[in-house]
Amino acid sequence: MANLRQTPLTCSGHTRPVVHLAFSDVTESGYYLISACKDGKPMLRQGDTGDWIGTFEGHKGAVWGVALNPEATRAATGAADFNAKVWDAIKGEEIHSFQHNHIVKSVNFSSDSNHLCTGSNEKLVRIYDLNKPESTPQVFSGHSGGIKHVTFFKDNTALVSCADDKTLRIWDRASGQETMRLDFPAIPSSMEVSRDGNVITTTHSNVVTFWDSKELTKIREFTVPTQVNSASLHPDCSIFVCGGEDLKMYKFDYSTGAEIESFKGHFGPVHCVRFSPDGELYASGSEDGTLRLWQTTIGKTYGLWRCIEQTPVMQENSAVINNKQEVPAS
Repeated sequence: MANLRQTPLTCSGHTRPVVHLAFSDVTESGYYLISACKDGKPMLRQGDTGDWIGTFEGHKGAVWGVALNPEATRAATGAADFNAKVWDAIKGEEIHSFQHNHIVKSVNFSSDSNHLCTGSNEKLVRIYDLNKPESTPQVFSGHSGGIKHVTFFKDNTALVSCADDKTLRIWDRASGQETMRLDFPAIPSSMEVSRDGNVITTTHSNVVTFWDSKELTKIREFTVPTQVNSASLHPDCSIFVCGGEDLKMYKFDYSTGAEIESFKGHFGPVHCVRFSPDGELYASGSEDGTLRLWQTTIGKTYGLWRCIEQTPVMQENSAVINNKQEVPAS
């Protein structure tokens, strides 16, 4: 097995760059994957195989941010049409649409699915009560640049956001005030909160940094061989993966920073990377308009890899899932 090369599953269907993706938790029917694309048509897939389930139709501009609630019953999207939308992920129907005054770059659900946070180019973070969608959202102001990413954490009592102003900020929901802040030498390109909530992963330039979420102190930091656009920490904190401008997917040891492996599969820069909730695979989205699923342990019998003969040579087109996007999610 040591000499095996990756055989990624290629998920086609998008017509423009894939800029963000998100997994649900593991549900009774497995887990799910949603992708954001500049074609304005976010797609829902079965997470372990990449099989297309449906496309959410309704945005009139590029979709920049996506999220699934833990149970995969709701999806959220943020787009260049200045709207954040919440969808029934089972029926594919739009449930709510929240108008903003600029491009919505990031959306995320609270862990109980009752609230949605959004980050936009208005430099504001908002929280919407999904049980009272007509009510005025809670607004957090302080960033001096467009918001790139925002998410709930600390049992939904706080938010963490990063922005074009080269800062990451922690917000207390009760007071609405900023409580902690990090300054970066360059614009942070990605941000991820670990599944246990203890580690915040950020990327900027060619640097991946891991932060203690309680004190916002640096745990460790590694320089990687390319300008990195996204990184993701394995659920057991043993390894992390990242990708960026050189088209490669990298896997590193979290403790030492030693490179474990790197594979080229995409035909454009990698924009987003995330581990599945069970840690068995990681997904990447690229400028080339595709998502690819990669095995954490190469050669393991899992998902569609049950059907693929593993060989020592990577086969570019060994597992292509052809998806059509004209049918709404249903």
